Amino acid sequence: MARTVGRTIAAPLLFLNLIMYIIVIGFSSWNLNHFINGQTNYPGVAGNGATFYFLVFAILAGVLGVASKLAGGNHIRAWRSDSLAAASSVAVVAWAVTALAFGLACKEIHLGGYRGWRLRMLEAFVIILGFTQLLYVLMLHAGLLSSRYGPGYREPDYAGGPAEAAQPKGGVTAGAPRV
Repeated sequence: MARTVGRTIAAPLLFLNLIMYIIVIGFSSWNLNHFINGQTNYPGVAGNGATFYFLVFAILAGVLGVASKLAGGNHIRAWRSDSLAAASSVAVVAWAVTALAFGLACKEIHLGGYRGWRLRMLEAFVIILGFTQLLYVLMLHAGLLSSRYGPGYREPDYAGGPAEAAQPKGGVTAGAPRV
């Protein structure tokens, strides 16, 4: 099967988002651990009233993002309509939670206060991931516009395609004895 435009763009974006989501998991889990232990005076933690909620949604977005990239990797490998359904549905959920974390990051920045470099780095990664995950979701759904951008929706090379639809009901072909 020929490589399509959507596949060649979605694969590097998938890898970039995977690395960024792993970094988000690392920074958010470190910050959340120190925040729960009451070590807000530890360099890099502190924050304000929105910090706890931001950290919870950031770690949730990170975990869902990694799960999304695993399903997306399977789709990039297979590049079929049936794998597109799983990859796009979990990618939309990961984007929705990332958008929630994005909003909380903006609220945390707006409230101000001292935020260490790890917390500011986490905010930056979540904001960047909000846009790159949206771009990834759009790349997955670009196949709806044309088969040039995604897997064709009527592929004859797998079960359920036009070849099987032409056979009579019951699976009996002409000239075959009935049993």
